[in-house]
Amino acid sequence: MLVYIILFTIIGSILSLIGGVVLLTRKKLSDNTILMLTGFAAGVLLATAFFDLFPEALEANYDAATIFMFALAGIVSFFTFERFFLWYHHHHGSHKGIHPSTLLISVGDSIHNFIDGVAIAGAFLVNYSLGITTAIAVAAHEIPQEIADFSVMLSEKVSKRKIITLNLISALASLFGAVGTYFLSEVITDYLPIIIAFTAGMFTYIAGSDLIPELHRSSEKKSDAWQQTLVFLLGIILTFAIKTMLHE
Repeated sequence: MLVYIILFTIIGSILSLIGGVVLLTRKKLSDNTILMLTGFAAGVLLATAFFDLFPEALEANYDAATIFMFALAGIVSFFTFERFFLWYHHHHGSHKGIHPSTLLISVGDSIHNFIDGVAIAGAFLVNYSLGITTAIAVAAHEIPQEIADFSVMLSEKVSKRKIITLNLISALASLFGAVGTYFLSEVITDYLPIIIAFTAGMFTYIAGSDLIPELHRSSEKKSDAWQQTLVFLLGIILTFAIKTMLHE
């Protein structure tokens, strides 16, 4: 179990860094490419929350009201986190007037990555298929976020080597969160449905508050809007297909 948790956490971290590294080598990615990734990530997050996480949490020995209360707690927690740390998902830098420092981005990413690691490990402790789909969802939404973070750091004249170093350190937080959750598994076993519900709320918030609004704000052409809608639906369909295959 621990090997799978570490493996998929590392794979997720590597995949999330790919977008940022591509930005460093390509100098600039087209807005539509980033929005396509954003739409895909939104679809994957919502599908994982509603097809996998919520059903799994509701099968536990908790009543539905308790499960949805902790899902709401996940939404409120991330809203509060963004408000008070002034940390946002800067999808291709479209949030006007918000220019967080490099340190603030690194701290925010580290906290977020730590929570992602907890979510991945918590899902694996329930069952392997849930862990895999959760890891995929985490990687999917981290890719456009990393592109945004790299672009902000580049605009602040941070060196490429420092950007990569800071992001690698931040990525390690997810591994600490995952491994720590595993070794505390005996203590938190009874609370796994709560962790899963919290994760579902977190995914729903990220998709509904950060990713989907970005698509609405930034789609200038009808053709782009159709493409983004299609990849959004593709993310949902692929997640459902992966879930179905893993459960067979």
